[in-house]
Amino acid sequence: MEQHVFTYAVDRRFLLLLLPLAFRRATDGVSVTGGQVTATFGFLSLRTSMDNIEGAHITRDYRWWTAIGARRSFVDDGLTFGTNAEAGVCIHFRDRVPSVLRRQGHSALTVTVEDLDGLVDALGR
Repeated sequence: MEQHVFTYAVDRRFLLLLLPLAFRRATDGVSVTGGQVTATFGFLSLRTSMDNIEGAHITRDYRWWTAIGARRSFVDDGLTFGTNAEAGVCIHFRDRVPSVLRRQGHSALTVTVEDLDGLVDALGR
């Protein structure tokens, strides 16, 4: 069983904002293994099956106040696990995936990993 682990690309200027969330660069990230996708960010995690992935694409140039930390979108039901304002991967789900921030679930998750193309390729979308 092949496992892919993607670590977050951390902008050190925002490290103090991430610490209260228990973010740990050494252990948090996105793993794709055994037909499952798991994203961890401090106390938070989100898990779904590969079958639930509808698509994934790279997004860029965020406003830092909407990109840093673990946060729900003000526009839709999306979730962000963000560590920089430069770029990330937006993963779209067929069926919403619940989290402690929204029990009704999220239709998308944005993660700011180091290997953007690698994550998109691993998701096969």
